[in-house]
Amino acid sequence: MGRFVGVGLIGHGFMGRAHSLAWRNITLFTDSPLTPVLKAVAGRSEDALRGFAARFGFERYYTDYRLMIKDPGIDIIDNVTPNYMHAEPTIEAMEAGKHVIVEKPMAMNSREAYEMVRVAERTGVINMVAHNYRFVPAIVLARQLIGSGSLGRIYHFRALYLQQSLANPEAPMTWRLRREYAGYGTIADLGSHVIDLARYLIGEVISVNGTLYTFNRFRVNQATGVREEVNVDEGFTAILRFENGAFGLIEASKLATGHYNSLIIEVNGSEGSIRFDLERINELEVHLAKDGELSGFRRILVTQRTHPYLRFWWPPGHVLGWEHTFTHEVYHFLTRLAEGKDVAPEAANFRDGLRVMRIIEAIAESSERGTWVSVTD
Repeated sequence: MGRFVGVGLIGHGFMGRAHSLAWRNITLFTDSPLTPVLKAVAGRSEDALRGFAARFGFERYYTDYRLMIKDPGIDIIDNVTPNYMHAEPTIEAMEAGKHVIVEKPMAMNSREAYEMVRVAERTGVINMVAHNYRFVPAIVLARQLIGSGSLGRIYHFRALYLQQSLANPEAPMTWRLRREYAGYGTIADLGSHVIDLARYLIGEVISVNGTLYTFNRFRVNQATGVREEVNVDEGFTAILRFENGAFGLIEASKLATGHYNSLIIEVNGSEGSIRFDLERINELEVHLAKDGELSGFRRILVTQRTHPYLRFWWPPGHVLGWEHTFTHEVYHFLTRLAEGKDVAPEAANFRDGLRVMRIIEAIAESSERGTWVSVTD
């Protein structure tokens, strides 16, 4: 591989582990033109940071992310903090000339997201929102089929993202259920993925009609034992109008008993359809009308060397997992960084992240007004 680039990670929880594994895999498995070096991780707990840095191979750690941003050995800041910490550190990093990756949703609201876009374009740094499902090989193949015209004119996009994590009314209060830390609830956490995939696969969303809902208005804070108000949504359903005339139906819920991490997508066109289920991540179901009497949904095992990103991994049939999507995502980021090019359209840049936030806000407005709402530019 080519020249070295220093990586600084802000945050060391669940997503910190996923991103750190991806940065390590780049060196081990891919032909990236840049070699990432895990320079530092930042967080609040020194004990936790010390252990995390040792476990994943970071050279040092900081209990103040601002000091890490000033570190001259760091070229890339990867921000995997909770939503309320997305904008400020990322903006500071861009102002310092660092290239940036931020976890989804990009920000608490479109105002923050717009400011992030403005700074990114002024500083000229490479920027990306970590919508990792764009890098599932089966999803990339689906986009290729749609883009080639194999499905004909697109009529419908449907997507469900279902989890059961809040189905129990006794499930505890978390930061994701508080507006001051999350901005929005399930529509931001799970819905941002679904909305981004709608745009990635079908095209721009121009108007929405949706409903946000919360069944459990109070949950217990385990640290204090106090019942606190849940002031964000537990789920939502929305209809989408696309610029190309297609319609979409999307839903996300954390109240769906029996679902751990179920993302299901279907696209229908005049000449064919596709189906995808994240719980069968290596498979894409394809129906092509041109097959005549032999038409019908057939299973494509997306593990051939010619399939997207599979050249880096195992022989055909030796399946990949959820964690590989982050490696593909980071590989794409590094490739575009080496070329000095925008990560779009394959990955979500900050303008894509802003558009997702505006669609989220339009759905929330529609829920309040009970009518269709146009998505503003």
